[in-house]
Amino acid sequence: MSWFGAVTVAGWLLVVVTALVLRNRSFAAFVGVLVGIYSLVAAAMAPAFSAVFPAFAAFHAVVYVNFLALARPKMRPLPYRLLVSWPASFFVAGTLLAIPWAVVAALGFHPWVPWLPYALAATGILQSLTTKREEVDLVISGPEGPSADKLAPHPHGSMREERPLRIVQITDPHLGPFMSVARLRRIAERAVKAEPDLVFLTGDFLTMESHSDPDLLLSALEPLRALPGKVFACHGNHDHEAPAVVARALARNGITLLVDDSQEVETEAGHVQIVGMDFAFRDRAARLARVCAQHPRQPGKTRIVLLHDPGAFKHLPPGEGDLVLSGHTHGGQVGLLSLGLSWTFLRLFGDKIPDHGFWARGTDRMYIHRGTGHYGFPLRLGVPAEESVVRVHRYSA
Repeated sequence: MSWFGAVTVAGWLLVVVTALVLRNRSFAAFVGVLVGIYSLVAAAMAPAFSAVFPAFAAFHAVVYVNFLALARPKMRPLPYRLLVSWPASFFVAGTLLAIPWAVVAALGFHPWVPWLPYALAATGILQSLTTKREEVDLVISGPEGPSADKLAPHPHGSMREERPLRIVQITDPHLGPFMSVARLRRIAERAVKAEPDLVFLTGDFLTMESHSDPDLLLSALEPLRALPGKVFACHGNHDHEAPAVVARALARNGITLLVDDSQEVETEAGHVQIVGMDFAFRDRAARLARVCAQHPRQPGKTRIVLLHDPGAFKHLPPGEGDLVLSGHTHGGQVGLLSLGLSWTFLRLFGDKIPDHGFWARGTDRMYIHRGTGHYGFPLRLGVPAEESVVRVHRYSA
């Protein structure tokens, strides 16, 4: 197997040099670290798959082909995704999940059930290509309602209004290998068919593959034109990588982009004030306070805040968000929700990074959508993508 290690090092070097020559230094550094870790683990795991080594080697080669292609990223046709993008994502995810097994192998022991992380990754492929449709009821407090002692997950509540506010949230679609234009169009079409009062898009529309063609997102969101004056959006962190592409697609489809701005609308369920926060890493508390001061709460109106990053919820001035709509975490992306449990990878960090579902802090409430797509770690695993209609019930004493 010594030749396999040599070929692996050569593949890693080729990916890094290609990224540096065809793209830039920062991307070369990124793939250098990521593909480097992957390569070390794959080399350690290879002997455990001697019985099926040709298949292992084929998947291994596809990983390098995929990263070489990302030096010139673009949306690829279905045959490419079937033969390269999805197999590479499966194998990278399985190999990264196999890090504990690789440590055992590096210590000279034969790892127990070495195929297990790859079986989990195969399950992740299926979950990454599908979306769970749901109907969700939430009871929001309002400034005069019950108050939570600290930031924590919160019960949805049992009170029901005869005519709740019906909303659809689309967040983190990440147009790319797992989210084609056709798939996102179908999600947008179903949002229209749900006949919501309002639709909210809470950021992260693109991946590196979808930056170069501005017509991709424009086409994907086109069905939302059927809801004029009812669709609002805010920026996510990745939207700052291609802000002109995002702004053009939203504007041409009649979607109002709120960048530290607000708008008031009248719905069949009552008056709503919408505040859209721009994404920012630094000085979040001061920024949120400034935007709230510039756009004060309007009496008698349900105040909805679009805030891509749920980690910023703790910085929102108290009493400013009847309902904060967030995304960003992809619901935790790796967890046990598919088994009926609430745990995700982000729970390892405690409540510092709220991951999914309904949360409370004082009288403010936040709903974290699990995301329509995903990005970063190659797959979803145990945390299905969400496509929901949310019925918002306002608390009354």
